[in-house]
Amino acid sequence: MYRINGMENHIHILSDLHPTVALSDYIKEIKTASNLWMKESGRYPKFVSWSEGSCSLTYTFRDKEMILNYIKNQKEHHKKITFEDEYWSLLKENGVEADERYIF
Repeated sequence: MYRINGMENHIHILSDLHPTVALSDYIKEIKTASNLWMKESGRYPKFVSWSEGSCSLTYTFRDKEMILNYIKNQKEHHKKITFEDEYWSLLKENGVEADERYIF
């Protein structure tokens, strides 16, 4: 785990993942453990649960520092662009067609 940071409506996690671990299992474990912790800690009284879905992206090692800084500076970054607009832009940039009924 290299960095975690988030906003009210999403989080970013930068980590490596061993090839023998299924990404879906990894995300499930993170969601399950953090869900339990957030509810038991009492620090997040408005938290109900994580969404059903997630978005996972790969990166090249040479971009690691850039991504770490991006995650670190989420609060400032989202003053310029909303999470939703950035997400749609990312999908479009990578040629991913998505049905608006299933996003957000």
